[in-house]
Amino acid sequence: MSTSADINDREEGLAFRPKFDASGLVTCVATDAATGDVLMVAHMNDEALRKTIESGEAWYFSRSRNALWRKGETSGHTQRVVDMRMDCDQDAVWIRVEQTGAACHTGRRSCFYRAVTNGEGGAQLSFVDADRMFDPAAIYRK
Repeated sequence: MSTSADINDREEGLAFRPKFDASGLVTCVATDAATGDVLMVAHMNDEALRKTIESGEAWYFSRSRNALWRKGETSGHTQRVVDMRMDCDQDAVWIRVEQTGAACHTGRRSCFYRAVTNGEGGAQLSFVDADRMFDPAAIYRK
């Protein structure tokens, strides 16, 4: 159980104390350092977080593959970290990156390539900034 002193230290102190969830993960938002555009949201475990800090390259933890991965290790589309921030209670990370190529595994610059609108019958999606920079089938052969 967290005490008010623990919470205050985590929120106001300078100690690096990431607050991982029950699965051992923190959420990470990656934005383009030049434009501010949101590129992707992923997760980091302790090892991914530390490798990112030590190397200056973005490392993540894949929940679907249950594996650590360095952004661009397969595609060559890498992220060099320019700035890293923790949120107030240290359970989320924001990294500003220099993105080389596409950030999204679908081949698009950003994972956020569909807009949500309220149409007839409820919420609908439409493509925005959805041009592919590469063919995922050619890059991620299984």
